[in-house]
Amino acid sequence: MTLNGKNIWWKNGVIYHIYPLSFYDSNGDGFGDIQGIIQKLDYLSKLGVDAIWLSPVYTSPLIDFGYDVSNFREIDPVFGTLVDFKKLLLESHNRNIRVIMDMIMNHTSSLHPWFMESKSTMYDNPKRNWYIWADPRNGRRPNNWKSVLGGSAWEYDASTRQYYLHTFLKEQPDLNWRNVEMQKTFFAEIEYWLKLGVDGFRFDAINMIVKDDQLPNNPPLLGFFNTQKKWATRNQPGSLDIIKLLRKILDKYESTVSIGEIYTLPPGDPLLAASYLGNGSDMLHMTFDFSLLFRWWSARRYFKCIKNWYNSIPENGWPSIVLSNHDLSRSINRLGIGFHKKEKAKVAAVLLLTLKGTPFIYYGEELGMMNSGIPKIKLKDPIGKKFWPFYRGRDHARTPMQWNSQANGGFTAGVPWLPLNQDYTENNFENQDADEKSIYHIYKSLINLRKEYKSLNAGEWKPLIDGRRGVVAYSRDYEAERITVFLNFTSRYKKINLNNDVLKLLFSTHIFIPGTTFVNSIKLFPFQAVVLKNI
Repeated sequence: MTLNGKNIWWKNGVIYHIYPLSFYDSNGDGFGDIQGIIQKLDYLSKLGVDAIWLSPVYTSPLIDFGYDVSNFREIDPVFGTLVDFKKLLLESHNRNIRVIMDMIMNHTSSLHPWFMESKSTMYDNPKRNWYIWADPRNGRRPNNWKSVLGGSAWEYDASTRQYYLHTFLKEQPDLNWRNVEMQKTFFAEIEYWLKLGVDGFRFDAINMIVKDDQLPNNPPLLGFFNTQKKWATRNQPGSLDIIKLLRKILDKYESTVSIGEIYTLPPGDPLLAASYLGNGSDMLHMTFDFSLLFRWWSARRYFKCIKNWYNSIPENGWPSIVLSNHDLSRSINRLGIGFHKKEKAKVAAVLLLTLKGTPFIYYGEELGMMNSGIPKIKLKDPIGKKFWPFYRGRDHARTPMQWNSQANGGFTAGVPWLPLNQDYTENNFENQDADEKSIYHIYKSLINLRKEYKSLNAGEWKPLIDGRRGVVAYSRDYEAERITVFLNFTSRYKKINLNNDVLKLLFSTHIFIPGTTFVNSIKLFPFQAVVLKNI
């Protein structure tokens, strides 16, 4: 897929999401770091990914583990130095791997110099309105807005006798994107990294950056974490205007990509996520639809989510495909109760890497890493600590990468910041690399297949079987080339009528000889996925 004769790498490629604290520790302090990522670049190159997306590595008190930024132009010492980051860029680019940073536009840390100045005085303060401040109403909070994490979204500042807004933790005050001076300064922070050579950004909770400036109450909504409809605090028209300005900046830098996290509640909202793509060329390049992340294993449900997502995308827009991330349960833990998790994970891998759109692999997903049960005493996530035992936070999906069966899974020579999943002695990269039937080799083979066939990285998607029989099937078409994919979600054999088509096998999760030809029908094993080329 090309634009003005040039390859659109983010449409053709595969993006690998790294949670830096948990990827690889190079210095034995128990925390993953940038030098650790550099040391594992050959692993990523061998896997075949085209870009890495890093969760935040900016200077931060790490109360929310990097999503509370106190300096957008520096690297936190936990992760290394700016020199280390520049080396990461160089070494990655030398391997044709792009680097995408996380960017948090909704808020900063309460220790950011901007906020420290903003709260220093109430009057004649040039940065006072860089954040959202409000007077008490009748001696109480300005309105009923709730934090995403529970409780009021307003925190009282005794020194200036006003409240400031925090959509997340009180240590994460919200920026006021209606302030033009703040806008210009923040856009300069973004351009700083673009000039340094960063290839794009994933924008955190970007649909929350603008709030209703009249501060109306939000209507009630039953639920544990979110007790109200966030009508006044999300999806304001002003957010779209800001994103259009942002896109103009990004377009000044060749081959840059922007990816938006559109914060939604279960069951997901593909129309909302797609709306932040604009007309496909004036807003974000891609957004995440989390519908699949909110679904348990079901061919029919998966098919509906996929079709709804494609139907929501504007004509010139481009979908992303994602099954896991750092905030939600790992995909393998949503594949149903009981046996066959690994078999299902292989089917899910074929789905992820053969659908139309850019696939995002969350670190360890290529190994079938699972959530880890972490006792309260070892939790680090402030949300998990606050809501234990009703909600145990996000740490279970952020445990260290399982490299080998040695102490601490080869992640660190010290004490890991989070305990590893107890299965690391069996389930690790070293063991899976030696097993050609492993989940790792399925990811590696499919990524290579995507590079070989234009149908898989650029072709159109045509639905063939809608999941009602426990089977999902579709074709990917590029010019005269057609690839057909069959996914058996069930524990039963399935015979599929091919309607007189002749198909040659390219890939199978089970023992099939590549090049085998199927005429008229194909019989799928339980939890088998196959990729075939029409001939």
